[in-house]
Amino acid sequence: MFSMKSFKSIFYLLLLSIGILAPWFFYPIFLMKILCFALFAAAFNLLLGYTGLLSFGHATFFGGGGYALGFFMRNAGLSPELGIILGTTFAACLGAAMGGLAIRRQGIYFSMITLALAQMFYFICLQAPITGGEDGFQGIPRGSLFGLIDLSDDLTLYYFILGLVVFGFLLIARIVASPFGQVLKAIKENEPRAISLGYDVNQFKFLVFLLSAALAGLAGSAQALVLGFETLSDVHWSMSGLVILMTLVGGVGTLIGPLVGSLVIVVLEQRVGEIGNFLAKLTSVQWFNSLGESVTIVTGLIFILCVMLFRKGLVGYFVKPK
Repeated sequence: MFSMKSFKSIFYLLLLSIGILAPWFFYPIFLMKILCFALFAAAFNLLLGYTGLLSFGHATFFGGGGYALGFFMRNAGLSPELGIILGTTFAACLGAAMGGLAIRRQGIYFSMITLALAQMFYFICLQAPITGGEDGFQGIPRGSLFGLIDLSDDLTLYYFILGLVVFGFLLIARIVASPFGQVLKAIKENEPRAISLGYDVNQFKFLVFLLSAALAGLAGSAQALVLGFETLSDVHWSMSGLVILMTLVGGVGTLIGPLVGSLVIVVLEQRVGEIGNFLAKLTSVQWFNSLGESVTIVTGLIFILCVMLFRKGLVGYFVKPK
């Protein structure tokens, strides 16, 4: 008889096997976009799901990491691995600056400070000549990994991105299972009690904010490498709202929830027009043909349904959050 631990190990191995085989059946660029958003949502979930901190400014780290990678690879001519590292480091620095200002506030005040600082960064990216403004940062090369592996091939790049995402998820799983992660859960459940036990709550919150920012920067750097450009939409407040939506739809406080949430939202955004045409033929209601032009309405309806029917998210409904 299998134990729960054995069942989880088999499930994760099966999930990894699907990830390895997926690019042979689906478009690799589309899959890589899902993977990047999954890591982004997992980074945000580390902050919200396990610490109880709701940030409205995580797009800063996602887009900031992408801009940094683009600058170091296109303008400085660095390799992809160095670009990824420097993009992640830049996002971590942004996280340190934002966290240092916001972390001493709680609740809605914390959220509003992160939103205000994120909007400041958005306008910097809009006005700074180095970012390309409204035209975006174009022409980011893929380069060669360690000077040996050419990433211009989509399949090769896919497995590199898959490795980064698996690394990110393993790191998050290790953080959550560690004594540090247990303190984070204690802060979420009862912060005054955590303080009474002698924990420096602000220090723990700052550290998890820093880790979350760095992982979001890793996801943003990976996406910029995949697409070859970085745009203002990745640092806009709507991107912060999108990652919140992915996390809530998938399941807050679950390891796999962000992956499921990102899969649902990205597929809806990319395929909602085709779904609408199918429903129009099936029901003879021509209104469904316009769904492709109203993707935000569809995602909004999905969010409402999840809140009403799946209060813990799609994964959280079946799995008790850790």
